Amino acid sequence: MIRAFRSAMLALTAVVSAWAAGPFLVAARAEQPVTVFAAASLKESAEKIAAAWKAAGGADVTFSFAGSSALAKQIEEGAPADVFISADLKWMDHLEKAGRVKTDTRVNLLGNRIVLVAPKDSTAATTIASGFPLAALLGNERLAMANVDAVPAGTYGKAALTNLGVWESVKDKVAQAENVRAALLLVSRGEAPLGIVYETDARVDPSVKILDRFPETSHPAIVYPAALTTDSTNPRAADFLAYLQGADAHAIFTAAGFTVLAKTN
Repeated sequence: MIRAFRSAMLALTAVVSAWAAGPFLVAARAEQPVTVFAAASLKESAEKIAAAWKAAGGADVTFSFAGSSALAKQIEEGAPADVFISADLKWMDHLEKAGRVKTDTRVNLLGNRIVLVAPKDSTAATTIASGFPLAALLGNERLAMANVDAVPAGTYGKAALTNLGVWESVKDKVAQAENVRAALLLVSRGEAPLGIVYETDARVDPSVKILDRFPETSHPAIVYPAALTTDSTNPRAADFLAYLQGADAHAIFTAAGFTVLAKTN
């Protein structure tokens, strides 16, 4: 009888404890991941930073990587993003004018370089300068680039080729891809003998090599701005944006070849 009574009391205690803890368990389960829409060139670095943030007590982070133009259009149409990181100022400006990002959270996060790449076993060689023989290097083959009218890597590349006086000679030989990683893949697979990508992209793909960097004066400065979206209600989103500006994130970005622009928090 006594044993049965004790068992009943233990069961009741367990029920009461579970009820008391319930709100906290529900709150823990209800914490939503921070959703980040980021330029495709940020993939490896952003994922490493998200893992470090979570290990330090942060929340889960869900990424959508693509061309900045495609991501901006999705956000403009109401896609549920908390943070947007663009590979240029144009698409962040576009969303700011449309009232889709919180202006007071906007920060210029990173810088980058664009480079001319070839498959690792290519014998091609050149020095990028005014009038350099890009068309001759291509012959009858294609130059892989991100979309030159919309995707930042493509627009930077077109600007550089125009300023160097070689765009007209290669414009009909360009194989345009939906984002910079897709352009890189064309070169990596040997489907294009040359491509224009970010230096950080080239560094993560062992199947390509850098022939030369484009002069920074040949194109607009490459700037990656970041901001919270207007629709974001996730309280951890601001924490992650702040973490992106901290020393741990900066070390990861620098190791990947980015230039850190934001001041360390």
